[in-house]
Amino acid sequence: MNPPNSTSIVLIFGPFDPTGSDGLPADAITCAALKGHALATLTAVTIQDSAETEAVLPCPAEQIDDQARCLLEDILVQAIKVGQLSSVEAASAVAQIAADYSQVPMVLHLGQQEIDTEEATEDEDEVQDLIGAVIELLVPQAQVVVVDGKRLTQWVTDDLLEASGQTAGPQALQAIGASWVLVIGHQQRPGHQANILLGPLNETISWPWVAPPERLRDSGGLVATALATLLAQGLGVPEAARQACIHAERAVAQSFQPGMGNRIARRLALES
Repeated sequence: MNPPNSTSIVLIFGPFDPTGSDGLPADAITCAALKGHALATLTAVTIQDSAETEAVLPCPAEQIDDQARCLLEDILVQAIKVGQLSSVEAASAVAQIAADYSQVPMVLHLGQQEIDTEEATEDEDEVQDLIGAVIELLVPQAQVVVVDGKRLTQWVTDDLLEASGQTAGPQALQAIGASWVLVIGHQQRPGHQANILLGPLNETISWPWVAPPERLRDSGGLVATALATLLAQGLGVPEAARQACIHAERAVAQSFQPGMGNRIARRLALES
């Protein structure tokens, strides 16, 4: 546990989302709302509005590596959160950093993977290669993997987790090497979903899942950042996950629609 007056430091890998709905700007607010401080390593710049993403401009892997190591060699980091990566090379660079700083707990958000550039359109094979690289290189190093239930089910259907030898998504991620897996909106039975946390000793904890408003982007990144911040403060994974889900639910419930597109979670949510 950190001393009472210390500030918990979280290193966040992610893109710059100019709408503030996701990525580094949003994660910095989430971290600050939970009394932490975010360091940032840029993985891409997106050109987008609240409705859609026009382009993703990935950062070179060398730049990602240099920026992260510059921070890690200067500042004591208590947790790492890895968000969207846009190339196999970037995934490899982040994986090597995670290996070199294995004493720092890492929270991996398995969200949507976008690799558009201004010169080329997204290719399905490239996306699957990127997802495969993230799963192979980063999942085994993650203390906690956060993933949306529908996305995980789709990856199982697409055989992206077949190397694990498991047919159930959460257990497949654990078989690959994740210590803990937090599934947001896991389908327990028809018509009933919950947030499910699976632990290393077959421990299973669930919390109610409240369906987010329509036109709201994936809240998994919000949960992952909150969880990393709480781990940095010294909480154990089950309690950090519980509090992170509560924080995200409150932020989502107070979401607003500033433009003509998606709603944005209010990351500086008021206590309810």
